Amino acid sequence: MDDLIRTLSRWFDEADHVLVAAGAGLSAAAGYDYADTDRFAELFPVLRRLGLRARYQLIGLPLPPHRLWGYWAVHVDDIRFGPGTAVVYEQLRELVGERDHFVWTSNVDGLFERNGFAPERVWTPQGDYARYQCELPCSGETWPSRPIIEAALAAYDPASGAVADEAIPVCPNCGGAVFLNVHKGPEFIGEPYDATGRELAGWWRGLPAGARPLVVEIGAGLSTPSVVRWPVEAATRLVPGARLVRINAAHPAVPPDLEGHALAVPREAAGLLADLASTYRKART
Repeated sequence: MDDLIRTLSRWFDEADHVLVAAGAGLSAAAGYDYADTDRFAELFPVLRRLGLRARYQLIGLPLPPHRLWGYWAVHVDDIRFGPGTAVVYEQLRELVGERDHFVWTSNVDGLFERNGFAPERVWTPQGDYARYQCELPCSGETWPSRPIIEAALAAYDPASGAVADEAIPVCPNCGGAVFLNVHKGPEFIGEPYDATGRELAGWWRGLPAGARPLVVEIGAGLSTPSVVRWPVEAATRLVPGARLVRINAAHPAVPPDLEGHALAVPREAAGLLADLASTYRKART
């Protein structure tokens, strides 16, 4: 066992509360990588023939409605409603164990709740692919997206990468354009997630005196650091006994003022979680 794994194992052992903070890097480690060119070619051959190579290129890209919903129906079905579990998330759940915990994630793919984390303990401030909203929006309502995704898939033509007219979803209230309930601009309806955010904040501020909480941040880089990375640094400073573990192969640095309370881990999440899980299993046998 190397020194890094030894220290991480000890910090987990000493933690009585765990805040898991995750960015896109964790889902990429689980196989849902927006830069994966092979999976893109498999799912979107038409778009590949048009010169696109990865899902991240479709974020914010204007497309005709037929092709827009062809892409998003296939994408959401794969990444949000696909079957099966993800090993890295299962390993993380195993490491958290029975400790009091909460999750804070920018990911909108539902992988935490699909891998053993209680939905009411998972805060997704950027939204969730499982819901959709009016693009205006004409109201503060959101609706389950599975019905519109299934309707689009039923009318999807793989040869053109498009859906039929009747499968283009519209707002149930005003009949206008809709999109998934994710934070892509000022039209985002975030109210469905506010209550869980307040619960998390109250839980963290209400930790008992002398608590030894551990913040485990995984795959939260520098593209949108204000969503996860910077806030959990601030949260660590709020609780005297808190520690921060930052797992990030590209950007592991921790703030100098958290020296002694933070650990920079410059490793890929998949390998590290596998090593930690193995260490824990051996310790229990």
